[in-house]
Amino acid sequence: MTSHAPRGDSRRALEPSLGAFLRAQRERLRPESFQFPRGRRRAPGLRREEAAQLCGISVTWYTWIEQGRTKAISHETLHAIADGLRLSRAERAYLFELSGRTDALARPEPPDPRPLLALVRAVRTPAYVIDRHWDALAWNRPAAQLFMDWLGRRGERNLLRYVFLDARAPQFIPEWPERAERLVAEYRADTAGREDDPVHLELVRTLAQASPVFTAAWRSQQVLAREGGVRNFQHPRRGRCQYEQYTLRPALDPALKLTVLVPRP
Repeated sequence: MTSHAPRGDSRRALEPSLGAFLRAQRERLRPESFQFPRGRRRAPGLRREEAAQLCGISVTWYTWIEQGRTKAISHETLHAIADGLRLSRAERAYLFELSGRTDALARPEPPDPRPLLALVRAVRTPAYVIDRHWDALAWNRPAAQLFMDWLGRRGERNLLRYVFLDARAPQFIPEWPERAERLVAEYRADTAGREDDPVHLELVRTLAQASPVFTAAWRSQQVLAREGGVRNFQHPRRGRCQYEQYTLRPALDPALKLTVLVPRP
């Protein structure tokens, strides 16, 4: 039997490579888009010297990077390459990932919940979307009917502010102390690397000043993933309600979280 599995150089050709990625990006660019003469070219796209000129680096240095002859690539050089080759957000992120670097200039775009609105509205059980600061951005009617004091009325939309600052929350959430502590641990895990985020800092400061329970939980340094499981609520009109919670991160924006509550029989 003949094996078609890639070996040696063929196998390496299939592996992610910074040089192969840069070469592909360079070859897809049209010279006339950068005011370079079209002329007769042996290969499609830009020449290496043209790409180096756009990136503001030497031809030798660009060639070494594309040929994989160096791994000591600075953040400044990566930024220059990303700008010079007009990389998209996804391409720029992939460039830094291949280089083993972090793009310090990357800034998350404001989340857009509109693509999720149709999905949330189509769900027959309580469903809502929260952003990176745990502010509710979208929810359906069943969610507003269940969370009357959070989503059913005008006012505060932040989940943590509701849980810790609304006097009605402990009565609505039967296991409030345990659930509140877990929410803090989940929020801490969700905000790693945001030490300089002013919205995050203000939220933590406000909650710490108003709630000893939040302060103790925050100082505990506990970290937990936001997972599903059984959730109990003591609704003021319906009485005891029990749901299975599912939390999903949409591929279109992983900073958002879609939570769906399915009634338990």
